[in-house]
Amino acid sequence: MKPFLILMMLVFFEFSASAQQGQTPPSDEGSPATPVPAEAARKTNPVKATADSIARGKKLYGYDCAMCHGKDGDGKGDVAEDMKLKIASFSDPAAMKGKTDGELYYSIKNGKGQMPPEGDRGKPEGLWDLVNYVRSFGSKQTASDDKAVAPQAPN
Repeated sequence: MKPFLILMMLVFFEFSASAQQGQTPPSDEGSPATPVPAEAARKTNPVKATADSIARGKKLYGYDCAMCHGKDGDGKGDVAEDMKLKIASFSDPAAMKGKTDGELYYSIKNGKGQMPPEGDRGKPEGLWDLVNYVRSFGSKQTASDDKAVAPQAPN
């Protein structure tokens, strides 16, 4: 019986090793991001950042993005934390500095690093709504900063 168990263990380990051969373990840093082409970066958002657009973007964000980017856009979603991904906060002015709407759209549509592409799953208008919603995280931060500094009017 003992030789049979040893043989089974060897077969199991051989099978496990061959199944893992060629697989690269996930890294903490994510795969290198492909630079956004200059033409894509220059695109302007054809969807006005209205309350309706931002609401549509928020809905899509909740379905497709919040699990990694966090419900508040802070980069601390459950999946990001589980996978130990380092994702920038959308409300951090330094992280968003210089990013055009075209760059955001391109990254959402085509994916970036370990982020999968959303282009095949949605209409262009919906992706632009996502851009508007992502931009709204920065304005929420600015608005709350302004309220903290602005003097209160007397009643």
